[in-house]
Amino acid sequence: LGPGLVTGAADDDPSGIATYSQAGAQFGYGLLWTVFLTTPFMIAIQIVSAQIGRVTGKGIIANVKDFAPRWLVISLVSILVIANTFNIAADLAAMGEALSLVIGGLNREHALIFAATSVLLQVFVRYRRYAPVLKILTLVLFLYVATAFTVHIPWGEAFARAVWPAAEVNRDYLLMVVAVLGTTISPYLFFWQASQEVEDMKQNRPRRPLKERRPLKELLRGGESEIDRIALDTKVGMVFSNVIAFFIILTTAAVLNAGGVTNIRSAAEAAGALRPLAGDLTFAMFALGIVGTGLLAVPVLAGSAAYCVAEAFGWPATLEAKAPDAVGFYSIIAAATVVGLALGYTPIDPIQMLIWSAVLNGIVAVPIMTVMMVVVTRLSVMGRFSARPTLTFFGWAGTALMAVTVFALLWSSIG
Repeated sequence: LGPGLVTGAADDDPSGIATYSQAGAQFGYGLLWTVFLTTPFMIAIQIVSAQIGRVTGKGIIANVKDFAPRWLVISLVSILVIANTFNIAADLAAMGEALSLVIGGLNREHALIFAATSVLLQVFVRYRRYAPVLKILTLVLFLYVATAFTVHIPWGEAFARAVWPAAEVNRDYLLMVVAVLGTTISPYLFFWQASQEVEDMKQNRPRRPLKERRPLKELLRGGESEIDRIALDTKVGMVFSNVIAFFIILTTAAVLNAGGVTNIRSAAEAAGALRPLAGDLTFAMFALGIVGTGLLAVPVLAGSAAYCVAEAFGWPATLEAKAPDAVGFYSIIAAATVVGLALGYTPIDPIQMLIWSAVLNGIVAVPIMTVMMVVVTRLSVMGRFSARPTLTFFGWAGTALMAVTVFALLWSSIG
Protein backbone atom coordinates (compact mmCIF):
# COMPACT_ATOMS: atom_id res chain seq x y z
CA LEU A 1 0.00 0.00 0.00
CA GLY A 2 1.33 3.42 -0.95
CA PRO A 3 0.11 6.23 -3.24
CA GLY A 4 -3.45 4.87 -3.39
CA LEU A 5 -3.81 4.69 0.39
CA VAL A 6 -2.38 8.18 0.96
CA THR A 7 -4.50 9.65 -1.84
CA GLY A 8 -7.69 8.12 -0.47
CA ALA A 9 -6.94 9.39 3.03
CA ALA A 10 -6.14 12.88 1.72
CA ASP A 11 -9.61 13.03 0.23
CA ASP A 12 -11.02 13.24 3.77
CA ASP A 13 -9.46 16.65 4.42
CA PRO A 14 -11.02 19.23 6.80
CA SER A 15 -13.02 20.65 3.88
CA GLY A 16 -14.40 17.21 3.13
CA ILE A 17 -15.15 16.64 6.80
CA ALA A 18 -17.16 19.89 6.79
CA THR A 19 -19.17 18.73 3.79
CA TYR A 20 -19.87 15.29 5.24
CA SER A 21 -20.76 16.83 8.61
CA GLN A 22 -23.26 19.17 6.99
CA ALA A 23 -24.74 16.23 5.05
CA GLY A 24 -25.30 14.31 8.29
CA ALA A 25 -26.50 17.32 10.28
CA GLN A 26 -28.95 18.55 7.64
CA PHE A 27 -30.33 15.29 6.25
CA GLY A 28 -29.55 12.70 8.91
CA TYR A 29 -28.92 9.28 7.42
CA GLY A 30 -30.52 10.32 4.12
CA LEU A 31 -27.20 10.82 2.30
CA LEU A 32 -25.30 7.73 3.44
CA TRP A 33 -26.04 6.17 0.04
CA THR A 34 -23.76 8.68 -1.70
CA VAL A 35 -20.60 7.02 -0.35
CA PHE A 36 -21.63 3.74 -1.97
CA LEU A 37 -22.46 5.47 -5.27
CA THR A 38 -19.10 7.22 -5.59
CA THR A 39 -16.84 4.32 -4.58
CA PRO A 40 -16.60 2.43 -7.93
CA PHE A 41 -16.12 5.67 -9.87
CA MET A 42 -13.44 6.89 -7.45
CA ILE A 43 -11.62 3.59 -7.75
CA ALA A 44 -11.78 3.64 -11.55
CA ILE A 45 -10.55 7.19 -12.09
CA GLN A 46 -7.77 6.87 -9.51
CA ILE A 47 -6.59 3.60 -11.07
CA VAL A 48 -6.54 5.43 -14.40
CA SER A 49 -4.38 8.21 -12.96
CA ALA A 50 -2.01 5.76 -11.25
CA GLN A 51 -1.60 3.64 -14.38
CA ILE A 52 -0.82 6.70 -16.47
CA GLY A 53 2.00 7.59 -14.09
CA ARG A 54 3.44 4.09 -13.76
CA VAL A 55 3.13 3.06 -17.41
CA THR A 56 4.41 6.27 -18.99
CA GLY A 57 6.79 7.40 -16.25
CA LYS A 58 5.28 10.89 -16.44
CA GLY A 59 2.59 12.83 -14.60
CA ILE A 60 -0.79 13.65 -16.12
CA ILE A 61 0.07 17.17 -17.31
CA ALA A 62 3.33 15.93 -18.85
CA ASN A 63 1.26 13.45 -20.88
CA VAL A 64 -1.45 15.96 -21.77
CA LYS A 65 1.18 18.36 -23.14
CA ASP A 66 1.99 15.85 -25.87
CA PHE A 67 -1.29 16.40 -27.71
CA ALA A 68 -3.26 19.28 -26.12
CA PRO A 69 -2.76 22.95 -27.08
CA ARG A 70 -0.62 24.92 -24.66
CA TRP A 71 -3.42 27.39 -23.83
CA LEU A 72 -5.61 24.51 -22.64
CA VAL A 73 -2.83 23.05 -20.49
CA ILE A 74 -2.08 26.42 -18.88
CA SER A 75 -5.79 27.10 -18.31
CA LEU A 76 -6.37 23.76 -16.57
CA VAL A 77 -3.25 24.12 -14.44
CA SER A 78 -4.18 27.68 -13.45
CA ILE A 79 -7.69 26.73 -12.36
CA LEU A 80 -6.34 23.76 -10.38
CA VAL A 81 -3.76 25.91 -8.56
CA ILE A 82 -6.40 28.50 -7.64
CA ALA A 83 -8.84 25.82 -6.44
CA ASN A 84 -6.14 24.07 -4.40
CA THR A 85 -5.07 27.37 -2.81
CA PHE A 86 -8.62 28.13 -1.67
CA ASN A 87 -8.88 24.56 -0.37
CA ILE A 88 -5.61 24.96 1.55
CA ALA A 89 -6.94 28.20 3.04
CA ALA A 90 -10.13 26.53 4.27
CA ASP A 91 -8.20 23.52 5.62
CA LEU A 92 -5.64 25.62 7.51
CA ALA A 93 -8.40 27.74 9.02
CA ALA A 94 -10.28 24.63 10.16
CA MET A 95 -7.12 23.07 11.61
CA GLY A 96 -6.26 26.22 13.57
CA GLU A 97 -9.79 26.55 14.89
CA ALA A 98 -10.00 22.86 15.84
CA LEU A 99 -6.74 22.93 17.81
CA SER A 100 -7.83 26.12 19.57
CA LEU A 101 -11.02 24.38 20.67
CA VAL A 102 -8.98 21.55 22.20
CA ILE A 103 -6.01 23.32 23.82
CA GLY A 104 -6.87 27.02 23.57
CA GLY A 105 -4.78 29.69 21.90
CA LEU A 106 -5.30 31.71 18.76
CA ASN A 107 -6.64 30.19 15.55
CA ARG A 108 -4.32 32.04 13.18
CA GLU A 109 -1.18 31.28 15.14
CA HIS A 110 -2.01 27.58 15.09
CA ALA A 111 -2.69 27.78 11.35
CA LEU A 112 0.71 29.45 10.84
CA ILE A 113 2.45 26.61 12.66
CA PHE A 114 0.65 24.01 10.54
CA ALA A 115 1.50 25.85 7.31
CA ALA A 116 5.16 26.22 8.23
CA THR A 117 5.43 22.57 9.27
CA SER A 118 3.90 21.40 6.00
CA VAL A 119 6.22 23.47 3.81
CA LEU A 120 9.37 22.62 5.78
CA LEU A 121 8.68 18.88 5.67
CA GLN A 122 8.12 18.90 1.90
CA VAL A 123 11.13 21.08 1.11
CA PHE A 124 13.72 19.61 3.45
CA VAL A 125 12.69 15.96 3.92
CA ARG A 126 13.38 13.81 0.89
CA TYR A 127 10.52 11.80 -0.59
CA ARG A 128 11.77 8.37 0.51
CA ARG A 129 11.59 9.54 4.14
CA TYR A 130 8.51 11.75 3.75
CA ALA A 131 6.27 9.11 2.12
CA PRO A 132 6.22 6.91 5.29
CA VAL A 133 5.18 9.97 7.33
CA LEU A 134 2.16 10.44 5.07
CA LYS A 135 1.28 6.75 5.40
CA ILE A 136 1.39 6.98 9.19
CA LEU A 137 -0.87 10.04 9.14
CA THR A 138 -3.57 7.99 7.41
CA LEU A 139 -4.07 6.18 10.73
CA VAL A 140 -5.51 9.40 12.18
CA LEU A 141 -8.67 8.80 10.17
CA PHE A 142 -9.56 5.83 12.37
CA LEU A 143 -10.50 8.43 14.99
CA TYR A 144 -13.71 8.95 13.03
CA VAL A 145 -14.53 5.26 13.21
CA ALA A 146 -13.85 5.29 16.94
CA THR A 147 -15.93 8.46 17.38
CA ALA A 148 -19.02 6.72 16.03
CA PHE A 149 -18.77 4.15 18.81
CA THR A 150 -18.75 6.80 21.53
CA VAL A 151 -22.33 7.83 20.71
CA HIS A 152 -25.64 6.00 20.40
CA ILE A 153 -26.41 5.05 16.81
CA PRO A 154 -29.60 3.27 15.75
CA TRP A 155 -27.79 0.95 13.37
CA GLY A 156 -30.91 -0.61 11.92
CA GLU A 157 -32.38 2.75 10.95
CA ALA A 158 -29.03 4.00 9.64
CA PHE A 159 -28.47 1.05 7.30
CA ALA A 160 -32.11 1.06 6.20
CA ARG A 161 -31.81 4.72 5.20
CA ALA A 162 -28.48 4.02 3.49
CA VAL A 163 -30.21 1.47 1.26
CA TRP A 164 -33.51 3.33 0.92
CA PRO A 165 -33.02 7.06 1.66
CA ALA A 166 -36.73 7.99 1.71
CA ALA A 167 -35.71 11.64 1.76
CA GLU A 168 -37.61 14.60 0.39
CA VAL A 169 -35.85 15.48 -2.84
CA ASN A 170 -35.66 19.26 -3.11
CA ARG A 171 -33.12 21.88 -4.18
CA ASP A 172 -31.21 21.77 -0.87
CA TYR A 173 -31.02 17.97 -0.99
CA LEU A 174 -29.75 17.95 -4.58
CA LEU A 175 -27.24 20.68 -3.77
CA MET A 176 -25.84 18.59 -0.91
CA VAL A 177 -25.62 15.52 -3.15
CA VAL A 178 -23.63 17.63 -5.62
CA ALA A 179 -21.39 18.89 -2.81
CA VAL A 180 -20.65 15.36 -1.58
CA LEU A 181 -19.85 14.12 -5.09
CA GLY A 182 -17.64 17.14 -5.78
CA THR A 183 -15.81 16.66 -2.50
CA THR A 184 -15.26 12.95 -3.08
CA ILE A 185 -13.97 13.08 -6.68
CA SER A 186 -11.43 15.93 -6.72
CA PRO A 187 -8.86 16.73 -9.45
CA TYR A 188 -5.95 17.23 -7.06
CA LEU A 189 -6.19 13.54 -6.16
CA PHE A 190 -5.66 12.53 -9.82
CA PHE A 191 -2.46 14.52 -10.17
CA TRP A 192 -1.09 13.49 -6.79
CA GLN A 193 -1.49 9.74 -7.29
CA ALA A 194 -0.04 9.77 -10.82
CA SER A 195 2.97 11.77 -9.65
CA GLN A 196 3.49 9.56 -6.60
CA GLU A 197 3.63 6.50 -8.86
CA VAL A 198 6.39 8.25 -10.80
CA GLU A 199 8.17 9.13 -7.55
CA ASP A 200 7.93 5.54 -6.27
CA MET A 201 9.17 4.21 -9.60
CA LYS A 202 12.37 6.25 -9.30
CA GLN A 203 13.16 5.46 -5.66
CA ASN A 204 15.27 2.70 -4.12
CA ARG A 205 15.75 0.56 -7.25
CA PRO A 206 15.07 2.89 -10.20
CA ARG A 207 12.72 1.18 -12.64
CA ARG A 208 11.72 1.98 -16.17
CA PRO A 209 8.15 2.94 -17.17
CA LEU A 210 6.16 -0.20 -17.89
CA LYS A 211 5.60 0.68 -21.54
CA GLU A 212 9.36 0.62 -22.15
CA ARG A 213 9.69 -3.00 -21.14
CA ARG A 214 9.71 -5.70 -23.77
CA PRO A 215 6.83 -8.19 -23.44
CA LEU A 216 9.03 -11.13 -22.39
CA LYS A 217 11.08 -9.16 -19.89
CA GLU A 218 7.92 -7.48 -18.70
CA LEU A 219 6.37 -10.78 -17.69
CA LEU A 220 9.56 -11.90 -16.02
CA ARG A 221 10.06 -8.64 -14.14
CA GLY A 222 6.51 -8.18 -12.91
CA GLY A 223 4.85 -5.72 -15.29
CA GLU A 224 1.45 -7.28 -14.76
CA SER A 225 2.04 -7.52 -11.03
CA GLU A 226 2.61 -3.75 -10.97
CA ILE A 227 -0.83 -3.19 -12.49
CA ASP A 228 -2.34 -5.59 -9.94
CA ARG A 229 -0.51 -3.78 -7.14
CA ILE A 230 -1.89 -0.42 -8.32
CA ALA A 231 -5.41 -1.85 -8.43
CA LEU A 232 -5.17 -3.27 -4.90
CA ASP A 233 -3.56 -0.14 -3.47
CA THR A 234 -6.18 2.12 -5.05
CA LYS A 235 -9.16 -0.04 -4.08
CA VAL A 236 -8.01 -0.14 -0.45
CA GLY A 237 -7.36 3.62 -0.43
CA MET A 238 -10.70 4.61 -1.95
CA VAL A 239 -12.76 2.18 0.14
CA PHE A 240 -10.92 3.44 3.23
CA SER A 241 -11.72 7.03 2.23
CA ASN A 242 -15.42 6.34 1.80
CA VAL A 243 -15.67 4.26 4.96
CA ILE A 244 -14.41 7.29 6.89
CA ALA A 245 -16.89 9.54 5.07
CA PHE A 246 -19.64 7.08 6.00
CA PHE A 247 -18.75 7.24 9.70
CA ILE A 248 -18.55 11.06 9.68
CA ILE A 249 -22.05 11.32 8.18
CA LEU A 250 -23.25 8.60 10.56
CA THR A 251 -21.91 10.35 13.68
CA THR A 252 -23.15 13.81 12.80
CA ALA A 253 -26.55 12.41 11.82
CA ALA A 254 -26.89 10.51 15.11
CA VAL A 255 -25.81 13.45 17.26
CA LEU A 256 -26.31 16.76 15.49
CA ASN A 257 -29.37 16.02 13.36
CA ALA A 258 -31.01 14.14 16.21
CA GLY A 259 -30.18 17.06 18.53
CA GLY A 260 -31.72 19.65 16.23
CA VAL A 261 -28.42 21.08 14.91
CA THR A 262 -28.89 21.16 11.14
CA ASN A 263 -26.49 23.85 9.92
CA ILE A 264 -22.71 23.33 10.03
CA ARG A 265 -20.38 25.91 8.48
CA SER A 266 -17.01 24.21 9.06
CA ALA A 267 -15.42 21.03 10.36
CA ALA A 268 -14.38 22.79 13.57
CA GLU A 269 -17.95 24.02 14.09
CA ALA A 270 -19.12 20.41 13.76
CA ALA A 271 -16.64 19.39 16.45
CA GLY A 272 -17.76 22.20 18.73
CA ALA A 273 -21.42 21.27 18.24
CA LEU A 274 -20.69 17.69 19.26
CA ARG A 275 -19.35 18.68 22.68
CA PRO A 276 -22.62 19.61 24.47
CA LEU A 277 -24.55 16.82 22.77
CA ALA A 278 -22.10 13.90 22.90
CA GLY A 279 -19.49 14.83 25.52
CA ASP A 280 -15.83 15.83 25.69
CA LEU A 281 -14.38 12.54 24.41
CA THR A 282 -16.36 12.56 21.18
CA PHE A 283 -15.58 16.26 20.68
CA ALA A 284 -11.84 15.81 21.27
CA MET A 285 -11.52 12.83 18.93
CA PHE A 286 -13.44 14.62 16.17
CA ALA A 287 -11.40 17.83 16.57
CA LEU A 288 -8.02 16.08 16.67
CA GLY A 289 -9.04 14.15 13.58
CA ILE A 290 -9.42 17.47 11.76
CA VAL A 291 -5.86 18.43 12.68
CA GLY A 292 -4.44 15.07 11.64
CA THR A 293 -6.24 14.92 8.30
CA GLY A 294 -5.20 18.48 7.57
CA LEU A 295 -1.54 17.62 8.14
CA LEU A 296 -1.98 14.94 5.48
CA ALA A 297 -4.15 16.90 3.03
CA VAL A 298 -2.37 20.27 2.91
CA PRO A 299 0.88 18.75 1.56
CA VAL A 300 -1.13 16.78 -1.00
CA LEU A 301 -2.96 19.92 -2.15
CA ALA A 302 0.20 22.00 -2.39
CA GLY A 303 2.20 19.13 -3.88
CA SER A 304 -0.32 18.34 -6.61
CA ALA A 305 -0.35 22.02 -7.63
CA ALA A 306 3.45 22.02 -7.78
CA TYR A 307 3.60 18.84 -9.88
CA CYS A 308 1.15 20.33 -12.40
CA VAL A 309 2.94 23.66 -12.76
CA ALA A 310 6.39 22.05 -12.93
CA GLU A 311 5.28 19.56 -15.58
CA ALA A 312 3.59 22.32 -17.61
CA PHE A 313 6.80 24.36 -17.74
CA GLY A 314 9.23 21.46 -17.92
CA TRP A 315 10.78 22.04 -14.49
CA PRO A 316 12.16 19.25 -12.29
CA ALA A 317 9.14 17.85 -10.42
CA THR A 318 10.09 15.59 -7.53
CA LEU A 319 10.00 15.66 -3.74
CA GLU A 320 13.25 13.73 -3.79
CA ALA A 321 15.24 16.69 -5.13
CA LYS A 322 17.13 19.06 -2.87
CA ALA A 323 15.70 22.57 -2.74
CA PRO A 324 18.38 24.23 -4.94
CA ASP A 325 17.81 21.59 -7.65
CA ALA A 326 14.04 22.15 -7.94
CA VAL A 327 13.51 25.80 -7.05
CA GLY A 328 10.41 26.24 -9.20
CA PHE A 329 8.73 23.11 -7.86
CA TYR A 330 9.30 23.94 -4.20
CA SER A 331 8.42 27.61 -4.80
CA ILE A 332 4.93 26.56 -5.93
CA ILE A 333 4.49 24.41 -2.81
CA ALA A 334 5.52 27.32 -0.59
CA ALA A 335 3.49 29.91 -2.52
CA ALA A 336 0.27 27.87 -2.51
CA THR A 337 0.58 27.25 1.24
CA VAL A 338 1.55 30.84 2.11
CA VAL A 339 -1.21 32.37 -0.03
CA GLY A 340 -3.68 29.90 1.48
CA LEU A 341 -2.56 30.95 4.96
CA ALA A 342 -2.80 34.64 4.01
CA LEU A 343 -6.38 34.19 2.81
CA GLY A 344 -7.25 33.24 6.39
CA TYR A 345 -6.28 36.77 7.46
CA THR A 346 -8.73 38.36 5.02
CA PRO A 347 -12.44 39.02 5.58
CA ILE A 348 -13.28 36.22 3.13
CA ASP A 349 -15.50 33.62 4.79
CA PRO A 350 -13.86 30.15 4.84
CA ILE A 351 -17.17 28.69 3.72
CA GLN A 352 -17.11 30.99 0.69
CA MET A 353 -13.60 29.74 -0.11
CA LEU A 354 -14.89 26.18 0.10
CA ILE A 355 -17.68 26.98 -2.34
CA TRP A 356 -15.29 28.61 -4.81
CA SER A 357 -12.93 25.68 -4.49
CA ALA A 358 -15.74 23.20 -5.15
CA VAL A 359 -16.92 25.10 -8.22
CA LEU A 360 -13.40 25.42 -9.65
CA ASN A 361 -12.61 21.77 -8.90
CA GLY A 362 -15.80 20.71 -10.62
CA ILE A 363 -15.08 22.85 -13.67
CA VAL A 364 -11.55 21.50 -14.10
CA ALA A 365 -12.43 17.88 -13.21
CA VAL A 366 -14.51 17.12 -16.29
CA PRO A 367 -11.95 18.10 -18.97
CA ILE A 368 -9.13 16.53 -16.96
CA MET A 369 -11.02 13.25 -16.54
CA THR A 370 -11.88 13.30 -20.23
CA VAL A 371 -8.25 13.81 -21.21
CA MET A 372 -7.15 11.09 -18.77
CA MET A 373 -9.57 8.61 -20.34
CA VAL A 374 -8.26 9.50 -23.79
CA VAL A 375 -4.67 8.94 -22.60
CA VAL A 376 -5.31 5.65 -20.79
CA THR A 377 -7.12 4.12 -23.78
CA ARG A 378 -4.49 5.11 -26.36
CA LEU A 379 -2.29 2.24 -27.50
CA SER A 380 0.32 4.76 -28.71
CA VAL A 381 0.68 6.06 -25.14
CA MET A 382 -0.04 3.05 -22.92
CA GLY A 383 0.96 0.17 -25.20
CA ARG A 384 -0.33 -3.18 -24.02
CA PHE A 385 -1.24 -1.57 -20.69
CA SER A 386 -4.09 0.48 -22.14
CA ALA A 387 -7.25 0.36 -20.03
CA ARG A 388 -9.32 -2.80 -19.97
CA PRO A 389 -13.04 -2.60 -20.91
CA THR A 390 -14.31 -2.62 -17.31
CA LEU A 391 -11.94 0.18 -16.27
CA THR A 392 -12.84 2.13 -19.41
CA PHE A 393 -16.56 1.82 -18.68
CA PHE A 394 -16.35 2.99 -15.07
CA GLY A 395 -13.86 5.71 -15.97
CA TRP A 396 -16.16 7.21 -18.60
CA ALA A 397 -19.19 6.70 -16.35
CA GLY A 398 -17.41 8.60 -13.58
CA THR A 399 -16.60 11.38 -16.04
CA ALA A 400 -20.27 11.59 -17.07
CA LEU A 401 -21.33 11.64 -13.40
CA MET A 402 -18.98 14.56 -12.72
CA ALA A 403 -20.29 16.41 -15.79
CA VAL A 404 -23.85 16.08 -14.47
CA THR A 405 -22.61 17.18 -11.03
CA VAL A 406 -20.96 20.32 -12.41
CA PHE A 407 -24.05 21.18 -14.44
CA ALA A 408 -26.23 20.78 -11.34
CA LEU A 409 -23.81 22.86 -9.25
CA LEU A 410 -23.74 25.70 -11.79
CA TRP A 411 -27.51 25.52 -12.24
CA SER A 412 -28.12 25.71 -8.49
CA SER A 413 -25.65 28.61 -8.16
CA ILE A 414 -27.42 30.55 -10.89
CA GLY A 415 -30.83 29.63 -9.51
